[in-house]
Amino acid sequence: MSQTRIGRLFERLRTTERRPALIAYITAGDPSPDRTPELVAALERGGADLIELGVPFSDPIADGPVIQRGSDRALKAGTRVSTVLDIAAEIRKRSEIPLLLFTYMNPVLHYGLEALARDAAARGIDGCLLIDLSVEEAEPYVGAMRNAGLDTVFLAAPTSTQRRLELVAKYSTGFVYLVSRTGVTGERFTVSDAVTPLVNAMRKVTALPLAVGFGISNADQVRTVGTIADGVIVGTAIVRVVEQNAASADLPAKLEALARELASGLPSKNP
Repeated sequence: MSQTRIGRLFERLRTTERRPALIAYITAGDPSPDRTPELVAALERGGADLIELGVPFSDPIADGPVIQRGSDRALKAGTRVSTVLDIAAEIRKRSEIPLLLFTYMNPVLHYGLEALARDAAARGIDGCLLIDLSVEEAEPYVGAMRNAGLDTVFLAAPTSTQRRLELVAKYSTGFVYLVSRTGVTGERFTVSDAVTPLVNAMRKVTALPLAVGFGISNADQVRTVGTIADGVIVGTAIVRVVEQNAASADLPAKLEALARELASGLPSKNP
């Protein structure tokens, strides 16, 4: 499989810019589907390198209350999987920023696995992360995605066994998503002590870039995580700004400012 925009991004950051990636999660369709492309553009202007487009789901078990409410707003605005793919196509008209579809199994099964892989690739999506798919049962999904030229990103957590880490390494392309702590998403005051051991354990089984998420919400935390990882993922802090400014014409400017503040924490890597 040829390199996607995700692979090319991490290659460029490693060899040329020598810094970690800033990965921004946004719930597609929140506060409305027609606004998501402009919000993604604002995040990109502020310094986001890769966008996780969250598919709203009625039972987002891994998400904290802020993202749960974002999903609820998006669903009430009529956002479905097909809507998110339309949003991706709209983003692609103006940007080459890598796009990762972030979703749960249920919407994918409802849409159809092969159909999603085909349609996502056609709309400019670069990869997919199914947050509740067990990596032990991933082969059919991985096969469908790879056939469509899409990356498959899997999660590893501080509680992951050695066998799980090896399977995540086997089935992941693009990068590996490391969960900084157990539990649901949400902002935290400190970076978990579990991050460094998890990064070290994962590096022993894969050469893929490693990105860390869950609980990162400010530039200091971006700096701390960015010194040991290849990417830093921020979600809840972004969705909170959307929630607090949903009715405001200033929402894109506020998201751009947040992304710029987060990006200011990205550390330079030594050659």
